Amino acid sequence: MPPGRRRPSRTPLARRWHSASGLAGLAGSGIVWIALLGPVIALLMHLSWSSVVSSLTAPGAWQPLLISLESGLVTLAVLVVFCTPLAWALSRDALPWPRVWEAGLLATLLLPPLVIGLLLIFMIGPFTFIGQALGHFNISAVNTFLALVIAEIYESAPYYVLGAQAAFASVDPRLEQQAALLGDRPFVVFRRVTAPLAAPGLAMALATAWARAMGAFGAVVIIAYHPYGLPLQIWTTLQETGLSSALPFALVLLVVALPLPIAAYVWSARARSRRRG
Repeated sequence: MPPGRRRPSRTPLARRWHSASGLAGLAGSGIVWIALLGPVIALLMHLSWSSVVSSLTAPGAWQPLLISLESGLVTLAVLVVFCTPLAWALSRDALPWPRVWEAGLLATLLLPPLVIGLLLIFMIGPFTFIGQALGHFNISAVNTFLALVIAEIYESAPYYVLGAQAAFASVDPRLEQQAALLGDRPFVVFRRVTAPLAAPGLAMALATAWARAMGAFGAVVIIAYHPYGLPLQIWTTLQETGLSSALPFALVLLVVALPLPIAAYVWSARARSRRRG
């Protein structure tokens, strides 16, 4: 617009249209938001705090939570150590045929969890080559804590790798090149430049993997029915004593699985806003 000229004001009809469309968008967004939170709202409405206390004070009630926490932490450690280099290499096109690697990750991501469990039986079951090799060391990858960790890794790894790849891709490679020109070794560049800048995205990816691992059920019910974690505890309680008895354990699962992703999302959003500012 040329200097000295004012922007034409909106007509009353245009202002009413803008206000109406804004209210409609707000109402639609609110309906979708409430609908998505509907299951959580229904859980809180149907919970009886007396049933929560009685269920969680029963003998052995906290054992599934401890098992889920231990297996989830081991799963995250495995993902950080083994999947972070893969995510970085994919973000920098450092691997040959990168689209083939990404297609493999997407295929794993899109596999139904029950199918993953069935296929794991054919890969690491007691009658397979891997299963027999583990058997020589008195280790079983079926219905053990190891099997639970393996199932959680397969259900959560694609989410972490793809999220971490996006986090590394958001870092400007020129910053890494400048640090390398100053004499820093590749690991030092990663520690001082890449990792700090990608940290919010990495935290979000890791938190998503945590939620997936804590809620893993499809592959777990096939290959790691024992020991019970929280998802299987919910399932067996539902089968044995009914819905009302399973709801307290569902609440515990939400309390354990959700805070970390929410905190990571808030941190990531604040980091993005600081960069824009």
